[in-house]
Amino acid sequence: MNPIAIFRHAPTEGPGYLAEFLDSRRIPWQLIAIDAGDAVPHSAEAFSGLVFMGGPMSVNDDLPWIAQVEALIRDAVARDIPVLGHCLGGQLMSKALGGKVSRNPVKEIGWGEVSVANDDAAHAWFGETNHFNAFHWHGETFTLPQGATHLLSSVHCDYQAWAIGKHLALQCHVEMTSGMIASWCEVGADEVLAASASPAVQPVDEILRRAADELPQLHEAAARIYARWIAGLQ
Repeated sequence: MNPIAIFRHAPTEGPGYLAEFLDSRRIPWQLIAIDAGDAVPHSAEAFSGLVFMGGPMSVNDDLPWIAQVEALIRDAVARDIPVLGHCLGGQLMSKALGGKVSRNPVKEIGWGEVSVANDDAAHAWFGETNHFNAFHWHGETFTLPQGATHLLSSVHCDYQAWAIGKHLALQCHVEMTSGMIASWCEVGADEVLAASASPAVQPVDEILRRAADELPQLHEAAARIYARWIAGLQ
């Protein structure tokens, strides 16, 4: 099997629980660290799947690698190679496939419930659960590309996930580990404080306090999602 390419856009926003999931199933993967200057491949042909992680930048920023990533996503979809996006990664997928990314009405940071659409497509990805607590850290949101099925929503963000066949874009974070949460809260403490007026932003101490209780069910949801996604690998 060719490796899965996992794209990192910021040093603290690696694959997290996804890496643990893939390693436990002996599925090969390769990290492409955009933040460290790794080049974006011209083609998806050498990979069995593409995964895009989060990052503090916007897909609308004038960064040279964004157009390259968008072209790679379109190439993967054309080749029927599964693509998976987390937060910024989901926004990159949306923009690459014709959707739009813009400011969300409120910033979301911390733990928050997402609701699963009541249809077969959503339950294929998320099981029989109707809702679960996801982790959030975003100020922008995406629209649905043509042909996408809406899968998840939250009180403060209508579009939390969509799928087109074997391709899945997430606005929320399901890849979190305790170490990642601690790191994000340390690096982003000023951002949290500046956005404290938002009804969807939790204080750092609350985010950290809830992590031990929330992570097991988050990993359970992530495992369902990732199991469905790897079933489409070539």
